[in-house]
Amino acid sequence: MLLADARALCPALAVAPADPAGDLALLERLALWAQRWGPWVALDPPDGLLVDTTGTAHLFGGEDRLLDDTARHLVGRGFAARLAIAPTAGAGWALAHYGPERAILCPGDSLDQLPVAALRLDPAAELVLRRLGLKRVGDLGGVARDALARRFRSARAPAANPLVRLDQLFGRVPEPVLPVRAAELPLVQRRLIEPIRHRPLLDRVLADLCADMARLLEGKARGGRRFDLMLWKVDGEVVQRRLELSAASRDAAHVARLFAARLDDIDAGFGIELARLAVPWSEPLPLSQRDLDAAAEAHGTSLFACIDRLATRLGEQAVRRPVPQASHVPERAQHWVPPLVPGIPGQKQPDFQTRPLKLLDRAEPIAVLHASPDGLPHRFRWRGEVHEIARAEGPERIAPEWWRERSGTRLRDYYRVEDRAGRRYWIYRAGLVDDGRGGIPEWFLQGLYA
Repeated sequence: MLLADARALCPALAVAPADPAGDLALLERLALWAQRWGPWVALDPPDGLLVDTTGTAHLFGGEDRLLDDTARHLVGRGFAARLAIAPTAGAGWALAHYGPERAILCPGDSLDQLPVAALRLDPAAELVLRRLGLKRVGDLGGVARDALARRFRSARAPAANPLVRLDQLFGRVPEPVLPVRAAELPLVQRRLIEPIRHRPLLDRVLADLCADMARLLEGKARGGRRFDLMLWKVDGEVVQRRLELSAASRDAAHVARLFAARLDDIDAGFGIELARLAVPWSEPLPLSQRDLDAAAEAHGTSLFACIDRLATRLGEQAVRRPVPQASHVPERAQHWVPPLVPGIPGQKQPDFQTRPLKLLDRAEPIAVLHASPDGLPHRFRWRGEVHEIARAEGPERIAPEWWRERSGTRLRDYYRVEDRAGRRYWIYRAGLVDDGRGGIPEWFLQGLYA
């Protein structure tokens, strides 16, 4: 029902925004965790899992205890679950959705009393069966197979053909399902014979870890974008440092140099006995044959390395670059993106007239003296100081963006002015006299020329 109708019935209704992508990611993590009951787990979006328990039930003391163990662990993680064990994936799905809360399909048990919705049909096919009076799975057994085949001969997807779903339910035809496989996480570690407490030893261990990781990533033809360094102290405390690069890399010296800047505040205490380096985010980085002579003559630092050093020292949000976007309003003519993110192809900045080198974060109001309401300004006051205008040029009229702005937004007339001291400013008048929008025009200063 509509949210307004639901709140009318229950004013205390708790509402949260839907997050389908987050739900799917959670289901994938849950599938990897569910491999404790079987090595083969597949997703059944949006809220189901298929686990192949062939040959594993005896490890839990039988199928009943397997279901008990599953329910206990799911409840412990905050999930409500309906569980079923059956010879086929289709039968297990049907029992879990339309059977008792916990069900085990034994030889000789019948599924005839389940509704036709248990066949996993799409709404159109299910509606056709209901109109024909076929409301339960057992009702389909009283209809000739040829008749159903003629009725649904144009249905190609399994969810639109009840005959295919029946065969999958009883195991007459195979049902391919894609299992979830965990991506192998590149990880290297060093278990130290003696705990270390001094920085030079820690730097040596870090360099060894980075070299090991570089060899591991090179064998996979990948480069790391995010590196996680974890240090276990003798007292059990774990120190973690994360490094995120602007581009995929497996340069051991570069990664070690960036981590070194983040280890100055570590207190080793009684010593560090285990160091581990992992790469949770990696990208393909194919091997390339380089010119040895050119590489030997190369000097300086690459752009990627420079950006990584700046981001490590100043923070990730401090290293950004502006890219133009289609807008005539000056404060919207560009936005900031990470330094290596490509711009939108074909996105060009409008052909502005000469603009100032510096734009204020927010246009500041000024008081202006002019000969006529719509004429050139002669004097203005800004931040308590009066500026006599020696030269003025304009106006450059910028209309509001009618497709996104409110109807009350006013026109802007921009002027380039220079005071008697030689300082140049970019000011504008918001609104026109007698433009029908009400109020008198207002003046603002938005930019400073070099």
